[in-house]
Amino acid sequence: MLGQKIKMTALAVMAAAALATVCVQSAHAADQFVVSYRMPQWKAAHFDDLKSANALHATVTKLGCQTKKGAHGGHYDVSYVCPQWRQISLESHDEAHQWEKWLKANGFETKHSH
Repeated sequence: MLGQKIKMTALAVMAAAALATVCVQSAHAADQFVVSYRMPQWKAAHFDDLKSANALHATVTKLGCQTKKGAHGGHYDVSYVCPQWRQISLESHDEAHQWEKWLKANGFETKHSH
């Protein structure tokens, strides 16, 4: 359980940093790689530190998800849902696969096209 929390924390921090350079948008250029994603049911993630909770919250918010934050029992919760399919366009196949991996690790359904 602790290992999974650490893994989620690291993924959230990496995703937040990467998202600063990526724009969520519709696919419109033939040379871009697209990952589609959705989360039809609410998902909750639990963190022991506020920084990691805020990083995940910022990332899923920028991805267009509905979010909730809370704290209780000495930990922080971030809940999110994204019922409609959305897309993120990336500049490389490697970036697309990294995002697809992160999205799946955080419970999203994904589709990847290029």
